Amino acid sequence: MSFPLLTATAALPAFGAVATAAVPAAQRTAAKWLALLVSLATLALAVTVLVRFDPDGERYQLTENHAWIEDFGVRYELGVDGIAVALIALTALLIPFIILAGWHDADPLETGSRRWRPTQGFFALILAVEAMVVISFEATDVFLFYIFFEAMLIPMYFLIGGFGDRAHAHGEETAATQRSYAAVKFLLYNLAGGLIMLAAVIGLYVAAGNFSLTEIADARANGTLHMATNTERWLFLGFFFAFAVKAPLWPLHTWLPNAMQEATAPVAVLITAVVDKVGTFAMLRFCLQLFPEASKWATPVVLVLALISIIYGALLAVGQRDIKRLVAYASISHFGFIIMGVFAMTSQGQSGATLYMVNHGISTAALMLVAGFLISRRGSRLIADYGGVQKVAPVLAGTFLIGGLATLSLPGLAPFVSEFLVLVGTFTRYPVIGIIATFGIVLAALYTLVLYQRTMTGPVKPEVSAMPDLRVREVLVVAPLIVLLIFLGVYPKPVTNIIDPAVKQTLSDVHKKDPRPEVEAAK
Repeated sequence: MSFPLLTATAALPAFGAVATAAVPAAQRTAAKWLALLVSLATLALAVTVLVRFDPDGERYQLTENHAWIEDFGVRYELGVDGIAVALIALTALLIPFIILAGWHDADPLETGSRRWRPTQGFFALILAVEAMVVISFEATDVFLFYIFFEAMLIPMYFLIGGFGDRAHAHGEETAATQRSYAAVKFLLYNLAGGLIMLAAVIGLYVAAGNFSLTEIADARANGTLHMATNTERWLFLGFFFAFAVKAPLWPLHTWLPNAMQEATAPVAVLITAVVDKVGTFAMLRFCLQLFPEASKWATPVVLVLALISIIYGALLAVGQRDIKRLVAYASISHFGFIIMGVFAMTSQGQSGATLYMVNHGISTAALMLVAGFLISRRGSRLIADYGGVQKVAPVLAGTFLIGGLATLSLPGLAPFVSEFLVLVGTFTRYPVIGIIATFGIVLAALYTLVLYQRTMTGPVKPEVSAMPDLRVREVLVVAPLIVLLIFLGVYPKPVTNIIDPAVKQTLSDVHKKDPRPEVEAAK
């Protein structure tokens, strides 16, 4: 039997989480190093998956299929396509940076505080989330996917509610209350989506007789499985609702700004750059493959919701006074672009959407982690409390600028390519939607440049006059992300080569082809 590489990639961080949590309380530094080493070993496994994956080979590769709950048709079934491989690599890449950035975020508070921050628990929870996200990308059994899709909410709840941002102007008790509110809101929204999805999962089993994504999709394609139109639409809505909450899509987005505001910067990156990608990934893998006709039926409404997310998120980002809430609303706008690309039903749109998932993860990580370093120095999240930072901390300001320029999709940086593909792919089939969506780019330039101007330029405020520049550990976190943003902005081909075949197969599932140009080349 061949080595179960996919299982190992998910199991290693899971066992690492247990081992990290078991480190004696006095050995906090040892727990940190153990978590970092486990994350690096997981990255090595993810790179092995990437190397062994053949973009021109079978759709699902490195497959594993074992009996689990045979009486109910549930199997331990794993497999990866190009889209999953790219997102597993993104997840494994970001976790070491998240751990390094949060190196001191769970250290004990000052003497006399009533709260103790268990360092081991913080890093163990991060590894647990990584394990659940990775296996969610790998699962080709719908029930197996559902279990981990829901299970990841538990460690995220404790990361938000138990390890919140220390930069709070209203005292520890108020901060604890707001953290609890943000964590409960996150949990309730996602649990509601999960419960509706559970009903749809049960309905899918009744209609198909099993939970295997590949078997159901093949049966739909060869005509041996027929679903009534209304049945397929209701099942699609059950799945899509859960994924739209996770994504998050307007109007199911309201948990995200609270969660990102109250979480530490590394946990905020974990939310929006890693966990939320499961929602948009699942739209491609499950909604389009399992319910192709219903996906086409829902496309006009989904595109309108995505367009609202783009414009609404960007407008609210412009008016934010809190740095982390601004990044949260910017992410809502970006997820609108991703979902729009998925449901544009064109190869350019879906390739752009998948590439956007990767590029958004890198750009948001760069911007939010640098913002976290900035906030930890000043002790405030308010934009008005900063000014002139570039004069006292030029490296911090420079990396903050590059992260911001990536967020507004500046040509030459990675998000530009993906956003361009999404807009082109949307415009070819839905020109009005594509034209209106471009206003999101204008608004992104506005909120990003205003944020930089108000925090980094102008007179140096007395409170930031002694602010230190980035330390070696912080440079090690940010520099590789900046390099990736530039590299993928100039040469995205390594990623597009992996994802394009999977995108073409997804389009084939929904029986869609790219629109022919209205004006053909002259002969």
